[in-house]
Amino acid sequence: MTVSLPEGQTTATRPGILLRLGGALYRHPGLQLALLLALPLLWFMLVYLGSLCTLLAQSVLTFDDFTMSVSRELTLDNYRQLLSPANLDVVLRTLSMATLVSLASAVMAFPLAYYMVRYARGWQKGFFYVAVMLPMWASYIVKVYAWTVLLAKGGIVYWAYQTLGLQGIVDWLMTLPLIGGNSLTTSNLGRFTVFTYIWLPFMILPIQAALERVPANLLQASSDLGASGAQTFRHVILPLAFPGVVAGSIFTFSLTLGDYIIPQLIGPSGLFIGSMVYTMQGSIGNMPLAAAFTVVPVCIIGLYLLGARKLGAFDAL
Repeated sequence: MTVSLPEGQTTATRPGILLRLGGALYRHPGLQLALLLALPLLWFMLVYLGSLCTLLAQSVLTFDDFTMSVSRELTLDNYRQLLSPANLDVVLRTLSMATLVSLASAVMAFPLAYYMVRYARGWQKGFFYVAVMLPMWASYIVKVYAWTVLLAKGGIVYWAYQTLGLQGIVDWLMTLPLIGGNSLTTSNLGRFTVFTYIWLPFMILPIQAALERVPANLLQASSDLGASGAQTFRHVILPLAFPGVVAGSIFTFSLTLGDYIIPQLIGPSGLFIGSMVYTMQGSIGNMPLAAAFTVVPVCIIGLYLLGARKLGAFDAL
């Protein structure tokens, strides 16, 4: 019996093409992967890399201080200006704060993450997960503005210090040159506190994930071989969990490095890289110098990521 095809349809019409296409995708997994990644990669190249290239191009343009306009004359003066004492101070101030916040976050996050993994059970584990994640659900701006009230004189933080009898220590800290200020709200200590609070969850979760992957039999073997708790921590737990610390520091370091809201609302006068970019571009209109400032954290984070990759941090994400 012969089956006739509808008029105009042949064996080489759409069903046949789809079958051949499906067979080609099955035989060539690389083609399948290319089709899946084509749209995201196109978006990445056009939006991210395109914006980055535009930024680099703008950083070598010339800004006329007299006419307050940007010309297309190429120059490296913007990068030379970064080495001036005032601009170098901005970079070093931001870099030191990002480093201190990362170190403090790691010191505070590790014991909490270790307790979550090794000791918390049942509802306790769920409670700690919610407690860590809950601050991330609140608005970033709301949290920062709330801290301006908490750290102000007469706020709950000062009340807690007075109740615990620590008012004298706080007053002494406020007199130190690089730490203190008129109050916690206008001090580097207050700024450091807010930075650490905001980014601490980003350090806890990678450390917790790294500790989850530490085999329990290694800890038992260390104990059977006569190692003390401190020796087990130093030679077994810390080396295996250290990639998680580095992974968390990627977030805390980079987010602090590029932040411009907290330095504007908390702490003494003195620009950070983020606020400097905002000032140069928004207030003065010096887009070339703002772009040159933006290149600084990009280069720092790039070098940081290379070092983190060698330490196995990406495996802990």
